[in-house]
Formats: sequence, structure tokens, C-alpha cells
Amino acid sequence: MIARLLYSLLFYLAMPMVWLRLLWRARQQPEYLQHLGERHGFYTPLRARPLIWLHAVSVGETRAAEPLVDALLHAYPEHGLLLTHMTPTGRASAQALLAKFPERCTQVYLPYDLPDACGRFLDHFRPQVGLLMETELWPNLIHAAKRRQLPLLLINARLSARSQRGYARLASLIRPAVASLSAVAAQTECDAERLRQLGAQRTSVSGNLKFDVTPAVDQLQLGARWRQAVGPRPVWLLASSRAGEEALILEAISAVGIAGLLLVLVPRHPQRFAEVAGLVAGRGLALCRRSSGSLPSGETQVWLGDSMGEMAAYYALADLALIGGTLLPFGGQNLIEAAACACPVLLGPHSFNFSQASDDAIACGAARRVANAGEAAAVAGELLRSRAQLLAMRAAATSFSQGHRGATARTLALIERVMEPRKAH
Repeated sequence: MIARLLYSLLFYLAMPMVWLRLLWRARQQPEYLQHLGERHGFYTPLRARPLIWLHAVSVGETRAAEPLVDALLHAYPEHGLLLTHMTPTGRASAQALLAKFPERCTQVYLPYDLPDACGRFLDHFRPQVGLLMETELWPNLIHAAKRRQLPLLLINARLSARSQRGYARLASLIRPAVASLSAVAAQTECDAERLRQLGAQRTSVSGNLKFDVTPAVDQLQLGARWRQAVGPRPVWLLASSRAGEEALILEAISAVGIAGLLLVLVPRHPQRFAEVAGLVAGRGLALCRRSSGSLPSGETQVWLGDSMGEMAAYYALADLALIGGTLLPFGGQNLIEAAACACPVLLGPHSFNFSQASDDAIACGAARRVANAGEAAAVAGELLRSRAQLLAMRAAATSFSQGHRGATARTLALIERVMEPRKAH
């Protein structure tokens, strides 16, 4: 309790810096200044309906949750879904879900992890169960749920060795929170064991929900139209790139050594679109932007994917993708969507956020590991010259994707077991 009280005090004292950070981020993404009251637990009235609450912090978690949302709303037709996020991009990425179930879905920001804000949030919505995606361990939120006897599950849970070491340094704060969770559905046995070491008491391995996400047909068709327009040119995609990675690839691109190569850059964060366009222009490369509405011409050397919600289309266009966040120590972005689109991938040395999936993809031949940007360019050149190798990697990617499905059904079964006593009550 003392550790949590100290944490809360420090959080309150840090709030001026939190607001300054919001203002700073709003310079490039004005949506950060919308719905400000929700970040402190103030919400408009809600129509009466029992709620299942799902917290998906940003884009990746929201997309991963889509098949589970479908399954929950089918299994509990009398319930509505309360979907919470922390970022504007996460909120925007859920629009397809809201359009699909307009009468049953409510979307808000989760409040900051302050005792009064968390209490107002839970008292306003009164959900019957709470589902936290991946690694959302908020001590005050979990404590507030425990006080209200609200079952709280950590689902699609993952915890890297690096994150475990960080949490272990805060054991007096984190251990009681993790131990209070009603259940943990981990992606892998390694994730489950790390969470047990942090104090989780009811853990199981359900797999990764991202494998159950089916690429939207319209996005695959869009990618096919792009491919037809581009023609036989080889296409190399840098997918969900992070700061610093685009510059490395632009410097190494000549090592690919293929005439007519089209490099597609899709930054992870929309606020960096203009910055990346400037990097390309600064190197004198012919640039086309997706936002312009024009498709790459024969002279285009770099196509900037400055759009949201079209990653499946970019994968369908590409012959080969390099997964962002792996060249520099960000931990890597999700390679599973690429595999679902049958797109072969390269991974840099830093894939600790998706270590098990990365190792499995490499083992089955759907991915290859590279040490740095220079090696990535050299290997890309090798593969783009070998249709046989790319076709083999495409087949392996499809097999890898299909062989890891089933997490949605296992996670739903766990949720049903937790909710059954409340339903009977």
C-alpha cells in the first residue's frame, strides 16, 4: 500500500509534465487535445446495458482484439462493449468495429492511473468484467477493480525479458497488482513464466490473438490494384518504421543493386510522415506520397505510405518487407500481419517484443534475420533476384500464419469461466 500511495503522489506531482507532453504531441496530432475530460475519468451518460470492458491501448492491440470482439458480442448478445484506448491512433483504428456494432459499442479514453480518476471510470460504466490487452499493468486501476470486486483479466499477455527486469525493480508496487488479476492468458509459455515471477497466480497460455486477425478483403484487393499499377518492378517495403530507421535504409538502398526498385516507406507514427518525406527529398530521390492520391510512376523511387489502416494493402503490394522497430532497439513491430498476407519478411536484431513469433517465423522459413541495414539491403537484393526463394518464403508465411490460429477460442473460454459465477449470481 505504501508503494502505491507513493506512486500515486508522484503521478499527481507529474501531471503538469503530462499535460505539457499532451500539448507537445498535439502540435503534430491535434487529436490529443480532444476528449480531455475522459483522461481524468469524466464521461457523458451511458444508456443502460451490461458492459464488457476491453482496454486496447493503441493500434496494434485494437486490431488484435477484433476477432475477440466479434466472439464476445456473439457469445453475450445482451451485453455491450466498452472499448478504451490511450492514443488517438488507437481510437481511430476502432472505427470499423464501431461501424459494425453501432448500437453495442462505446469508445472512450481510459483515464490516467490516478485513484480518483480510476474510481470515477469504474463507477460510471460499472462493467461486469475487464479485459486488459498485452502488458497494461496499472496499479491504481487494478486496485480500484479489486475494491469493486470486478474480475480483471490480462489477455494476449506478453512480457519481454527486458520489461520483466524493469518491473522487478518495482516489485513492491507491481507484484500486488499482478497478483490481483483474476486470470492471465499469455501468448507463450515464456510470457506466462515471466508473469508468474512477477506474481501472477492464475496463468494459462492461449496463444496470440493477432494470428486470428484476417486481412480485410478490400485491403488485399487494394494492394493487388497497386501491384498491377506498379507492374513488374521489385517492391521492398519498410513496414511500421521507427525514428532513425528510414535514414539507415535510405543510406543502404544502393546495396540492393536492382534497377527499377521501388522502396515503400510506411512510418509507424503519423506525426512523422512529413519528417520522413523530408529525409527522402533531402537525398534527391523521386518521391510520391500515398496521401497525394497518385500511384508511383516509373520514375518514382520511394513511395511514402502516409495513410492509416492500409498496412495489409502495403503487404499485398510488396515482394518483401523489412519489419520496423527491429533495426534499432525498439523491440520490433508485429510480423504476424505480414505472414497473414503471405509477405516474406526480414527482421533486424531487435525483435524482443515478438521474440517467440520471430523465432518461429525464422525457423519455418517465413522470415530471415539480418544484423543491420547494410545486410538488410544485401539480403533484399539476393531475394528479389530469386523468384524461387520468395515463393518458398511466401508458402512458409502462409503455413506459419495458419498454424498458429485458435487464440480467440481459448481466450473466450477463459473469459466465460470467469464470468460464469457472476452470471449465476
